[in-house]
Amino acid sequence: MTINQLQDEIIEEFADIDDWMDRYAYIIDMGNALPPIDEAYRTPEHLIEGCQSRAWLHAELTPEGKIEYTADSDAIIVKGIISMLVKVLSGHTPREIVDSDLYFIDRIGLSENLSPTRSNGLAALVKQMRLYAVAFLAKQQAEGAAQ
Repeated sequence: MTINQLQDEIIEEFADIDDWMDRYAYIIDMGNALPPIDEAYRTPEHLIEGCQSRAWLHAELTPEGKIEYTADSDAIIVKGIISMLVKVLSGHTPREIVDSDLYFIDRIGLSENLSPTRSNGLAALVKQMRLYAVAFLAKQQAEGAAQ
C-alpha cells in the first residue's frame, strides 16, 4: 500500500468516531498494539528531542531499500500517535517518505485536539522520521555514485 492509501485507511477508521474521548480511547488501543521497541534502542540517542514524554525512535534500512521504524513511548497517547506514524511510514523507501505529505494528522483532527506540548512532540517525531529518511536517501545516493 502507498503512504496515501495507509493515511486514507486511518482517516476512514476515525470517520465513524465523533466523540474525542472515544477517539483518544481508539488511539490508546492503537498504541497498545504497537510492538515494543528493542531495549537496545531505549537509549538517550534514540529519544525524541522536544517530546514532553519519553519517546524512542529507531530506523533501519532493509536490504530491499525500505525503512522500517520501531518506536515506543512511556505515555499512552503518544504511543498511539507513534503507532499511526509507524503504520503509515514503515515499509516505504526513503524517497517516498521524504516526498510524503502527512495529511491524515489534520484530517482526523489530531493537531487541533492535542495540547501545545503534545503537538510539539508530534512535530519532533515526524521531523526525526523524515531526518532518518533523508540520511538513508543520502547514503543510497552516495553508494550509487560510488558504483
